[in-house]
Amino acid sequence: IAFVVCRSLEGLKTFSYLEELILDNNLLGNDLLLPKLPHLHTLTLNKNQISFQRKLESLLDHLAEVVPSLQYLSLLGNVACPNELVCKEKDEDDYQRYRYFVLHKLTNLKFLDTRKVTRMEREEALIRGAFMKVVKPK
Repeated sequence: IAFVVCRSLEGLKTFSYLEELILDNNLLGNDLLLPKLPHLHTLTLNKNQISFQRKLESLLDHLAEVVPSLQYLSLLGNVACPNELVCKEKDEDDYQRYRYFVLHKLTNLKFLDTRKVTRMEREEALIRGAFMKVVKPK
């Protein structure tokens, strides 16, 4: 469902056996609500309107609840994903902190954005992930 300017995903509840969902290039924001999709293992939300860490945290909590089988997530091209290719003010350290934070919230992920989750990242996320919020200076 990419490039269709989605703002609501209400109709997805009838697809409870859905395994992959591509929602790139839409207008989905921090208020994104998915129905319970217990079989979903792949979700891409690239180039939407997901912004800033406080809102990202509630989205990740929601995903942990409604898509418990999620193994691949991509959020590239959103403000909440501090990728230096998209935002010149961000660097690899910002991106790595974001990864630790996401992995802390979604412990079953095997891939985040374009990179495989390493054992070391998973361990670091377990220990420090809760403290790795990427905050925007005022």
